[in-house]
Amino acid sequence: MKGDLFSSEYMVQPATTVGMSVQNAKSIKYAVQGEMFARQGAMIAYRGNLKFERKGQGVGGMLKRVVTGEGLPLMAVRGQGEAWFAQEAQNCFIVDIDPGDVFTVGGRNVLCFDASLSYEIKTVKGAGITGGGLFNSVFTGQGSLGLVCEGNPLVIPVSPQQPVYVDTDAIVGWTAGLETSLHRSQSIGSMMRGGSGEAVQLVLQGEGYVVVRPSEATPQKPQQH
Repeated sequence: MKGDLFSSEYMVQPATTVGMSVQNAKSIKYAVQGEMFARQGAMIAYRGNLKFERKGQGVGGMLKRVVTGEGLPLMAVRGQGEAWFAQEAQNCFIVDIDPGDVFTVGGRNVLCFDASLSYEIKTVKGAGITGGGLFNSVFTGQGSLGLVCEGNPLVIPVSPQQPVYVDTDAIVGWTAGLETSLHRSQSIGSMMRGGSGEAVQLVLQGEGYVVVRPSEATPQKPQQH
């Protein structure tokens, strides 16, 4: 076969190391040798001797997902082979987490991660249940985390002198050392209509980084559990 489709730009090559790598802007390849975790339904292709099994979150995780809509429905991938993951053609990125690091991320942005990482679903401090719950997944340990984002994300430094205000529907995640709270301000749309409605932003203060998508979150499709 000939043509641009079969050029080296699109042709998949055998993995040279175990673990995840960016296959292209829209997908992540994971060379599995043992176990890893991925979002349910995110596998788009695989080869080798792999088994896929739904991973439960426990009673606490299930309740939070039902109440808030924020969850991390996972599947375990076990065996030896290669698997490719993607989510609705969103852009893919890899975050390497080291011991002592803490990375908080919205469950909708998690694509796959190493089994060596630990995660918990927690309420965003200071946010209560406003804005759809603001429950996020907090990752610690050592390993790689594959993320998806609608468009190219903005990584904004946060310092004690310069807190950052983020639309609650646009935030992707943030690093350890940042404190969160809610800030209410009159929305531009409301002011244009002559109303008195308020917009809510998540305020991040301290020393670290916040990751923001270049668009507000779109409604999520119902998950099959």
